[in-house]
Amino acid sequence: MRDPLSKVIKEVKPSGIRKFFDIVSEMKDAISLGVGEPDFDTPWHIREEGIYSLERGRTFYTSNAGLKELKVEISKYLERKINVLYDYHDEIMVTVGGSEAIDIAMRAMLDPGDEVLIPQPSYVSYLPCAQLIHAVPVIIELKEENQFRLTKQELLDSITDKTKMLVLPFPNNPTGAIMEREDLEEIAKVCVEKDIFVLSDEIYSELTYKEKHVSIASMPGMKERTVVINGFSKAFAMTGWRLGYAAAPKVILQQMLKIHQFAIMCAPTTSQYAAVDALKHGEHDVEKMTEAYNQRRRYLLHEFKEMGLDCFEPYGAFYVFPNIKRFGMTSEEFATRLLEEEKVAVVPGTAFGDCGEGFLRISYAYSLESLKVALARVRNFIKRLDKEKTVDKR
Repeated sequence: MRDPLSKVIKEVKPSGIRKFFDIVSEMKDAISLGVGEPDFDTPWHIREEGIYSLERGRTFYTSNAGLKELKVEISKYLERKINVLYDYHDEIMVTVGGSEAIDIAMRAMLDPGDEVLIPQPSYVSYLPCAQLIHAVPVIIELKEENQFRLTKQELLDSITDKTKMLVLPFPNNPTGAIMEREDLEEIAKVCVEKDIFVLSDEIYSELTYKEKHVSIASMPGMKERTVVINGFSKAFAMTGWRLGYAAAPKVILQQMLKIHQFAIMCAPTTSQYAAVDALKHGEHDVEKMTEAYNQRRRYLLHEFKEMGLDCFEPYGAFYVFPNIKRFGMTSEEFATRLLEEEKVAVVPGTAFGDCGEGFLRISYAYSLESLKVALARVRNFIKRLDKEKTVDKR
């Protein structure tokens, strides 16, 4: 019998995030700080709109690109938030989460052999999406000393005559790093000069704690060469609604839409009606959740400092990325022992690229009460590790 599997899919590694999530689900009294999912319920008025849409019998397909009402609100939202005007009819499409938008953007834009630059540590989907279409992923290793930002020199050093796309994953999962206006201006100049397109994943754009998010699409010459990815999962606590969107030049969006038509048809109708309400009336909810995340962020950084755990200060998303190199353990070893001995699940930094070795991703998308219990356990674990090192030295 011939091999039923594609050679390409066999080379794609499964997500490194799920391993610890699956283990902790079977453990009694375990606390998971590993999943990037808001602990808040979707605001009631958004849920209510979804319920109302079902009561009204709105259970039909929408157009492939999404409800007109939603695309109009997305256009207004992007103009308000990133100061870029997109035509709702030709430059915006609604997708099943931001992940689908990432996938179809790459499939619409990249041919086999095209190089796509992927800064890491970063979200787990970019690399396999490139591999599955026979594009060539080129990894740019971001550095802690640069606060895990992408620098102009790192970009220039990675470009070849086959480079077509740069993935720009900021605010960043897993590090929480952001790119400020000055950083983006330098990157934009290189992209224009070298004729490179940008896939800008801005799913955490509402969750920033230093300055308001700036999109590279707002830089001179960049709207026409940028696909902006965003969605409702993180900012509006709507992970299970599975709704995202892409904003892009018409010539790109038309081809993305073809893939979406054949693979998906359209995003869930109920979710789209709920999202209209989120964009119209959800601003205050987002502000309240962001304030809560910021409180948790500051608490974690304070506790890390008290227990001697090195961590640069992240200003975006809801993750911290502490450095555990001083313990002489791999990220996998540290995370495994922490789970087995203290029943706290975190994600090894290597789940987000090889350069994540020596780091952990810890999510603060959990209640402050849960974080306090978990951090007390982490403190006990670190004390035990320090005692072990002292005994070894004797």
